[in-house]
Amino acid sequence: MGKRFAGRAAVITGGSRGIGKGIAQLLTHEGANVALFDVNEEALNNTAQELREQDVNVLERVVNVVDPEQVETAIKEVFEVFGSVDILVNNAGVIRDNLLFKMTDSDWQTVMDVHLKGSFNCARAAQKYMVAKKYGRIINISSTSALGNRGQANYAAAKAGLQGFTKTLAIELGKYGITANAVAPGFIETEMTRETADRMGYPFEDFIKANEALIPVGRTGKPKDIANAVAFFADENSSFVNGQVIYVAGGPKA
Repeated sequence: MGKRFAGRAAVITGGSRGIGKGIAQLLTHEGANVALFDVNEEALNNTAQELREQDVNVLERVVNVVDPEQVETAIKEVFEVFGSVDILVNNAGVIRDNLLFKMTDSDWQTVMDVHLKGSFNCARAAQKYMVAKKYGRIINISSTSALGNRGQANYAAAKAGLQGFTKTLAIELGKYGITANAVAPGFIETEMTRETADRMGYPFEDFIKANEALIPVGRTGKPKDIANAVAFFADENSSFVNGQVIYVAGGPKA
């Protein structure tokens, strides 16, 4: 049985750990050549080495997605190394949680820059290679926080903004054989949620149990749960699925 992403080149931002790493593991397992962009050089190198041990093609680059020149250069290199840029997963993200009256200008702008400007930079750089090939899949990682979440005015606004960005890309790029969709995770067990628990003063296991009680399927999510949804949107056979947001949260959202 053939691998569904054989010969495809995928760029995953924030690909060194958590959800990004889970996506990279699944796409490479399914035959894709994968480029990982991240600012965490140590984690990036470790993940790339893990993937190479599975005998897959990986290109890792330290890239700050907020810097358009770094993004343009890195995307061009992906094209030169792999011969195409077929799939873009805008996953890079940060949190600077705080209640509105405590939130600083820096807290707000940092989150906006990484999620929105970063996704804009990457999509703009990648789309020209996709347009030339008349094929592409852009998947933006949103969040259930887009529906509103206490202490996350910045993050919620950015993740909601990504959904509008996604739908606009779908309208503009659809005629070139390029689809744009978004995956909005609920509670996923990652380093980021562990850091959130630490900041709130909860042991991580207690934090998981508290969230499990709120989720209809009775468990929290794993990075692979998000990777499976990304792979659906990235599939060649999903060409009529465009401008959609799927909430992967163990229960109904939106």
